[in-house]
Amino acid sequence: MSTSDTVNAGYLESLLAGRPHVPASPLAWLNTLRSEAVDRVGVLTVPTQRDEEWRFTDISQLNRMSFHPVRTTVDLQAEEAGRFRIEEAASRLVFVDGVYAPHLSIIDTDNGVSVVNLEAGLAANAVALESCLGRYAEFRNEVFSALNTAFLQDAALVVVPQDVSVSAPVHLLFIATQKDVASYPRCLLLAGSGSVVTVIEDYVSLQEDAYFTNAVTEIVLAENARVNHIRVQREGMKAVHIANGAVSLARASNYQSVSVAFGARISRYNLNVRLAEEAECAVDGLALIAGRQLADTHTCIDHAKPHAMSHQLHKCIVGGGAHAVFNGKIMVRQGAQRTDSRQSSRNLLLTNKAHVDTKPQLEIFADDVKCTHGATIGQLDSEEVFYLQSRGLSETVARNMLTYAFGAEIIERIPVPSLKSLLEQTVLDQTTVQP
Repeated sequence: MSTSDTVNAGYLESLLAGRPHVPASPLAWLNTLRSEAVDRVGVLTVPTQRDEEWRFTDISQLNRMSFHPVRTTVDLQAEEAGRFRIEEAASRLVFVDGVYAPHLSIIDTDNGVSVVNLEAGLAANAVALESCLGRYAEFRNEVFSALNTAFLQDAALVVVPQDVSVSAPVHLLFIATQKDVASYPRCLLLAGSGSVVTVIEDYVSLQEDAYFTNAVTEIVLAENARVNHIRVQREGMKAVHIANGAVSLARASNYQSVSVAFGARISRYNLNVRLAEEAECAVDGLALIAGRQLADTHTCIDHAKPHAMSHQLHKCIVGGGAHAVFNGKIMVRQGAQRTDSRQSSRNLLLTNKAHVDTKPQLEIFADDVKCTHGATIGQLDSEEVFYLQSRGLSETVARNMLTYAFGAEIIERIPVPSLKSLLEQTVLDQTTVQP
């Protein structure tokens, strides 16, 4: 084992050393899942830039930062959590430093949807959970997913029964309040056949010291289900945020995703989407970063069956000396004929020190497909700036307007008016051109 591997192993052992005692579950499969994850953490290492999937993203400082699991819970007041309320949401599950906070959560029991913490949902959904929890987000060869699963205790569980259509979004709110804490948010969404639901996965902070969020989300769509998934990462500017998402689409289902990343000193989001026959997905994202931030998005859209469609647009707005990474892979498997897939990576640099690495990929093993991908990196169009100046705007205002318009294309796709308005204002506030 190399010196680097030894350091990595020691770091992972230190995280596991503080793992609180989790009472044994009466469900043998859940105990087995946790135990297997602990074993995998024992043999895996923290990725380095020598690993191909991490070669643009340096997280070596993780080994120099001391994080520990939650030792005491913060008694957060309702007004503190209320500042993050989304008015359209009828149900809201709140987790403080990864720990479920029932006194801050609001559950609508009249719409037929089960929105509960994992413990409350185990009895009613044991069979479905056994077949889904930990089965889609790969943890046997992914150390951060393994860590999350090893700490699995609280989790947001959303179960939408067959043919139930929910107009009000479900808000899953994860609030960071303590410095030097490692938290492990977990979400599982099960959308029954013919169901419709919108889920907002929201990461926020009430403090600006360093902490570590390690999140895992699994979304399973049955036939003809439709899911709108909005993911908002607005962590503190010294935080480390690493997340893994896995989405499974059954026949003729539809998954619409918008992911927005504003916060964290270092953030990484891995999203894997697998489509069955006639399934459709739209996976859009925006990273708006500045200073010394690093934001990395890795996606894999896996066309496993024929006649499926996927569209992806990912944008980065990078200011200061920040670094954005996008790696998007489209996989078309053998036999997945009549696949229609489009992917675009568009990146805007606001300063000479800003940096973007983008790598769109196609892997096609079928011959009757329509697949395109492309990437652009550039600065604001000087002619467009000049045009706005000719209409009486200052150069700074003109540049800010164009930068806002670049990012607003993604925000506009969010189907929740109050959240869309909030994020649009955030983009406006953060698009001041930096020297």
